[in-house]
Amino acid sequence: MFAAVAALSFAQPAHAYTITLEQVGSNVVATGSGAIDLTGLSFTGTDLLDNPLINPFIGFILTGASASTSSYTSLAFSGPLGFGQVFGSGALASSGSGDLVGIFGSLQLVFVPDGYVSGTLLSDSATYNGATFASLGATPGTYVWTWGAGANQNFTLQIGAHGVPDGGSTIGLLILALAALFLARRAVPVQS
Repeated sequence: MFAAVAALSFAQPAHAYTITLEQVGSNVVATGSGAIDLTGLSFTGTDLLDNPLINPFIGFILTGASASTSSYTSLAFSGPLGFGQVFGSGALASSGSGDLVGIFGSLQLVFVPDGYVSGTLLSDSATYNGATFASLGATPGTYVWTWGAGANQNFTLQIGAHGVPDGGSTIGLLILALAALFLARRAVPVQS
């Protein structure tokens, strides 16, 4: 049984790309992972971006290490133009690692590493030392951009970790609830 469950967990496709922005001590840390399906997007160009950064007012966040990226857009692109209300907010990250990936909501652009193969797993992070959501101008919440109906044709930004259950705790709670329901049904005598 364990082998069957393990095989199923390895066979699952990568989840859609998500960046989580969290307050960690006196820093804000952005962590991204997942895959991006480029189907329905049009290539707009190649850019050399110097640093991971955030500018919530214009809906721009890049997470990862400095690298050459390709940008894509679509007429079907939808999502918020920004994720903060303060003009002139934002900052360059103090450090970054991994794949450079981002979204520019107000220009409807998605950034992936130059040469990215659609659907491939991406992973990255960026740290803003001595920052808070307020100092960066970021409004806590969940922001989603889409360009198609496919499983990985979206980009999610979660600012603040509250309200985002992880797969392990959700499944564990579901199993406990089902077990309690089963035991409660067994404890009730049947009326004739």
